Amino acid sequence: MAELAADRPDWSGLYEIAAAQEGLFTTKQAAEAGYSAQLLIHHIRAGRARRVRRGVYRLVHFPAGDHEDLVAAWLWSEQAGVVSHETALALLGLSDVLPSRIHLTLPASWRARRFRVPKGVALHHADVPAADRTWMGAVPITSACRTLADCAQASLSPELLRQAARQALLRGLVTRAELAEVDEALRPFGGVDA
Repeated sequence: MAELAADRPDWSGLYEIAAAQEGLFTTKQAAEAGYSAQLLIHHIRAGRARRVRRGVYRLVHFPAGDHEDLVAAWLWSEQAGVVSHETALALLGLSDVLPSRIHLTLPASWRARRFRVPKGVALHHADVPAADRTWMGAVPITSACRTLADCAQASLSPELLRQAARQALLRGLVTRAELAEVDEALRPFGGVDA
């Protein structure tokens, strides 16, 4: 009898997973909760879930989250990606940057993989250690120090980079010593203090 219960779909388990991810879940997570591909299709047709993008689904009656698009991109990356660059800068509230795409850093080993990048996602490849990560709601993002360094390397406009560095210093998110890459990028434009 216990084996039969283990084979049954676990709606509560799937709901808990989705609740922690702004109502989203992956095909793999559904399978781990006992939902076969056929059963998942049944729930989509019944209007309980909808496809967000390949392999990522949303519980229809779950309240919409503020960062659902970020969660969907992160889930697409098999939870290996980290929201970064201009997107992390905006989430941290460090400048007036308005990213037109979601910037996601994938592990360096993913550079050789072939896959279809979701529309509206800009990929970067680097290994981001745990010390350079923080969480914003349901998704990991790069820390303020790492975000500033990434933006400096990616040649973010000097005005926005300077604004972000000043704001991070003012809020105590970074120290002056941690801004070496930003200082280098801004040197031709008068530095951080210009």
